[in-house]
Amino acid sequence: MTEDPSTVFPLDVDRVSKQFGEFHAVSDLTLRLKSGSICGFLGPNGAGKTTTIRMILGILQPNSGHISILGKSSALEVRDRVGYLPEEKGLYKKMKCWAVVAYFASLKGMSRNKARARAYELLETYGLGDFADKPTESLSKGMGQKVQVLASIAHDPEFVILDEPFSGLDPVNQEVMESIIRDMAKGGRTILFSTHIMEHAERLCDRIVLMSQGRKVFDGTVLDAKRQLPRSVLICTTHDVSSLKTLPGVMELRSRDPSQCDKALPIQGQWEVVIAESTDPQSILHHCFMHEIVLNRFQQTEPSLHDVFVHLVGPAGKEASFR
Repeated sequence: MTEDPSTVFPLDVDRVSKQFGEFHAVSDLTLRLKSGSICGFLGPNGAGKTTTIRMILGILQPNSGHISILGKSSALEVRDRVGYLPEEKGLYKKMKCWAVVAYFASLKGMSRNKARARAYELLETYGLGDFADKPTESLSKGMGQKVQVLASIAHDPEFVILDEPFSGLDPVNQEVMESIIRDMAKGGRTILFSTHIMEHAERLCDRIVLMSQGRKVFDGTVLDAKRQLPRSVLICTTHDVSSLKTLPGVMELRSRDPSQCDKALPIQGQWEVVIAESTDPQSILHHCFMHEIVLNRFQQTEPSLHDVFVHLVGPAGKEASFR
């Protein structure tokens, strides 16, 4: 379906490039987000994510191309409608939690009384009500990061940018962060967040954009991303499986790397059968039954977002910090 040219997108990045001397930090990037969507902005360190975010916010100016945010050519024109959590985080240690949240809301134009009420409401909703009147220096790292996130969205922005929001959070606080992001999207807000943690992108995102060496190498849904790699079936058996190579739809038969093997089963005899997208995994099971190949395990698998990331990014992807 052709998009209505009159539609205003929360973010429209059109063929943007940024250089620092001879270094090309971002090259010819095009990115358009729809209202109410959650987009994961992925890539290894040095891929160009933070530079792109700083250009979107008007902190840096592109060398070429055009950026529109909430229909305006500069984020400064709509700063009261934008929320931003920077990668470099920090809080005023002596300020009370509610005061920090209220202060940032007031900077975005909210009245003092409304900002205070909003701060208490957010802190209570996301599990920090008991700490509202305590100084931020008394908080754990995870709690402090939640306060900073709440401060960045207290003014109820239409478009939110979160730069590595999950960094340093324990599993419980990661779940809270996911809840915050989902709640904003349900309210019609548009969220762009960068992360190294593939599991969050896989669970949250309507769409992912993958950067590598300043260029966009993938833009689509999580399902589209997984289709970049073939599916596979894991089987465990002590029988000869060489006949599977002749089965239509079997692309490759791999003996599993011992480091990836199920320790409860013998390492020798664990196989990964790579199959074409159109192949029914049950055909593997049927073949084994017909050829009297006794299986100790049969498991259908699909590529993880981590697998896709490493495949598309290459060696740099292996150096990224996954959790």
